[in-house]
Amino acid sequence: MILATWNVNGIRARSQRLAEWLEERQPDVVCLQELKIVEDDFPHLEIRASGYRAVLAGQQSWNGVAVLAKDQPEIVVKELSGAADAGARFIVAKVSGLEVASIYVPNGKTLAHADYPLKLKWLESLANYLESRADKGAPLVLGGDFNVCSTELDSFGGARLDGTIFHTLEERALIARIRAAGLVDLFRAKYPEAPGYSWWDYRAGSFHKNEGLRIDLLFATPDVAARVKDVTVDRDYRKKGKSGAVPSDHAPVVAILD
Repeated sequence: MILATWNVNGIRARSQRLAEWLEERQPDVVCLQELKIVEDDFPHLEIRASGYRAVLAGQQSWNGVAVLAKDQPEIVVKELSGAADAGARFIVAKVSGLEVASIYVPNGKTLAHADYPLKLKWLESLANYLESRADKGAPLVLGGDFNVCSTELDSFGGARLDGTIFHTLEERALIARIRAAGLVDLFRAKYPEAPGYSWWDYRAGSFHKNEGLRIDLLFATPDVAARVKDVTVDRDYRKKGKSGAVPSDHAPVVAILD
């Protein structure tokens, strides 16, 4: 089984690149973020032409998350309790014997911005959701754009950026609560010393300089994590396609399971 997460930064703008990726990589289950589209306008026909079915929580021009799968996903939860004011950022679906959550954590902008406490509130709501799961042993995959660098290793700036947005103790403590709720960071468990950047700014040649952040994560319950053979960042799909399709500023993160 192949599981993946990808912030596509607008599904209309990235529809061709997404179709190319689905055809070439053939993932079984995909968490998408930042769709920037309402549900009625989602390209279900194009997704079905690629061999996939989708469920989503959409929003006009902002946010939006989806779960795509070769088997039809069934919605379990479509809104994170206590976090509706942050927009369409959360969906859980049942597919292939797993519960799969696609999440898009608020960016926060700066520590002085009103979006920063909103971000902390949203992360706390996510931690509460995971801590209160009735059956914590049930197989779960949590994939998404977390907008947090959990450690210095996860940021090209290292310790130099400690205390700035994405790098604060408060944000990191809430990610730690997610781990403590019984989830394994699949990439970091496999590669404890590799940066694993998944996002690079479009500006200043950041991608070519590898000045990135590891903010796109796949978490899973231990039974799922035990099946992981490898986890990769699909850097090729951060590049422009042969067709000229423009990439997202995020690369897909992919886990291969037995």
